[in-house]
Amino acid sequence: MHLETLQVFCDLVETGSFSVAASQNFITQSAVSQQVRSLETRFDRPLIERTKGHVQPTPAGQLLYQASKEITRRYRELRDQMQSFGSVVNGTVRLATVHSVGLYELSEPLKKFLKAYPQVNLHLEYSRAPKIIEDVLSGRIDLGIVAYPGRRPQIAVIPFREDRMVLVCATHHPFARRRAIAITDLDGQNFVGYERDIPTRRATDRLLNRKGVSVRYVMELDNIETIKRVVEIGAGVALVPEPAIKQEVKNRTLAAVQLSDESVYRPLGILHRQGRHFSPAVERFVAELK
Repeated sequence: MHLETLQVFCDLVETGSFSVAASQNFITQSAVSQQVRSLETRFDRPLIERTKGHVQPTPAGQLLYQASKEITRRYRELRDQMQSFGSVVNGTVRLATVHSVGLYELSEPLKKFLKAYPQVNLHLEYSRAPKIIEDVLSGRIDLGIVAYPGRRPQIAVIPFREDRMVLVCATHHPFARRRAIAITDLDGQNFVGYERDIPTRRATDRLLNRKGVSVRYVMELDNIETIKRVVEIGAGVALVPEPAIKQEVKNRTLAAVQLSDESVYRPLGILHRQGRHFSPAVERFVAELK
């Protein structure tokens, strides 16, 4: 039995998707199916079942998953330690982040890193902050990058950068003619925001509450791209990280207005599990980000 097969099986159980498991392991979907069948043949029992397009483990599959999860984690740690003896940087970096970071903060670092270390496979996935934290703790990913990282048990945080938050509105909105605006001027405004469990939304609500400002949330969305599109049509205004709207401001499809009474920044952090040994590839990638 190959350890890689156990890793593929774990990824399949965790994602519930043949296509995502294939992507994470740089193989085809048919290869994932073949590896699952080989495990089922070895143990002489079904390990997964498909329900409404979603994959979930059978009781036997859940048992195999729990054992395999620990086996593959130990193997990855051993592999990373062994790679430190080599002179060529290779291997895999598994990274997860949120859309507003991955799309606008990581493009240049990723290009530079992959050019400098062409033998490294870098897998980037987009997820929500709670899932990223869970995957860091389980060892399914090497690194996670989130906003407002905070302190959590068994999680170490490497400071990444801070984004200035700006008010964004449609170009025909009255605020678009102003160079700056006070937070108190947002009182009563239609607002487009992140969903309530997203850290940037929680930080925005804390800021508004501290200033005694009440806004009307007309939409609550889970990613920056949808927020921008809704603001463009004039449904409301939003507080967003400045790097995420530079292109729209340049193209004059959105207007950005600075806050006059307070500078607001969104901290970003690189998360990893405490005590985890970095492979040379992960170590170099973190250095590139810093």
